[in-house]
Amino acid sequence: MPEFKYSARNAIGQKIEGSLNASSEADAVASVTANGLFPIEVKPITPAALSDKIGRVSAQRMAAFYSQLADLLRGGVPLLRSLRILQEQSSNGNLKSVLDKIYRRVEEGETLAEAMMRYPTVFGEMAIQMVRAGAEGGFLEESLEHVAHFTESQDDLKNRVTGAAAYPIVLAVFLGIIIILVLTVFVPQFDGLFDDLREKNQLPLMTDLLIKFGKSMQVIVPIGIPLVIAGLFSLHRWSKKTQGRRFFDRMKIKLPIAGKLFEGFAVARFCRVLGTLLRNGVPILKSLDISADATGNKILGDAIQSATENISSGQRLAAPLAASKIFPASVVEMISVAEESNTLDSILISIADSLEKRNWRQLDIAVRFLEPLMLVVLGSVILVIVMAIMLPIFRMSSIV
Repeated sequence: MPEFKYSARNAIGQKIEGSLNASSEADAVASVTANGLFPIEVKPITPAALSDKIGRVSAQRMAAFYSQLADLLRGGVPLLRSLRILQEQSSNGNLKSVLDKIYRRVEEGETLAEAMMRYPTVFGEMAIQMVRAGAEGGFLEESLEHVAHFTESQDDLKNRVTGAAAYPIVLAVFLGIIIILVLTVFVPQFDGLFDDLREKNQLPLMTDLLIKFGKSMQVIVPIGIPLVIAGLFSLHRWSKKTQGRRFFDRMKIKLPIAGKLFEGFAVARFCRVLGTLLRNGVPILKSLDISADATGNKILGDAIQSATENISSGQRLAAPLAASKIFPASVVEMISVAEESNTLDSILISIADSLEKRNWRQLDIAVRFLEPLMLVVLGSVILVIVMAIMLPIFRMSSIV
């Protein structure tokens, strides 16, 4: 008999995880419910020997797959035939392989959501739950369309953020390299030229400090660069752990200017995922669990998990979100009104649209301000270096 892993909440909202044997997923859910628990997630346990290692597939390809599958199903093509058509015409090796495996599993009796669940590197949790809700509620085509639209919009958002941040990062790296080269290669060349002024105590303090700093940089840079690379690598590995991720996520939202942007985009992702899941019939507790991970920020995710526990005990969503003091007051107020009017799904998506538009305006302003600021910093550094070099030269020429 297959073994299933489950996560559920009890009557007081505590999260409980465990496993049980059942003939089907529906029977496993029934068993969990019979024990007085509210199931959040029930999924089959796949033995390690049978697990399939499939590489990632780009978001654009997945969005196209969801959209094409929805079109085929709406056109009356059976699910198995639709999967085979998409598998045969796919040009991506990973997607082609996983579609072939899903076709075989569905042919053997698994649901589409159960088959997708076996390949988490290809299908996200949100897509799986929306497909499950659509299949059970009889609106699979609409669910797939929503998944396609959401996947594409999130990929566009990621690309826009990356594109907006790319130029300042490249510029900062380029300016840093220029300054290091000037200090380590150009400035120390003047040390011997100013020996006479140094012996007469006529060398400007600015020049003396700059030359000493340049010579020390010649020693520090060869040693420092490997240490910095090793440190960044260690920080990157630590950031993947729960404690490190929580630390960096807290630092992100506390940054002077960028913190509000990080927080805004995370809240927008939460609202869009939660609204989309609720609109497609996914239960509120399961939707909140998925949305907590979708924020991309552990601090906000913890606040949402706390809200989930309160909702399990009968409270509404707005109150625990307000108590966390992380979510903007305007967002909490709109959620509160939406809960009273029973329009939470549509209001959440409207909030996400509004937050993203505001965040993009702020990001554009910040990028436009950052570019000239970095150029001013570079100009100031170069001006100090030029003054420190030229002042003793002028003094030497006046003595001659």
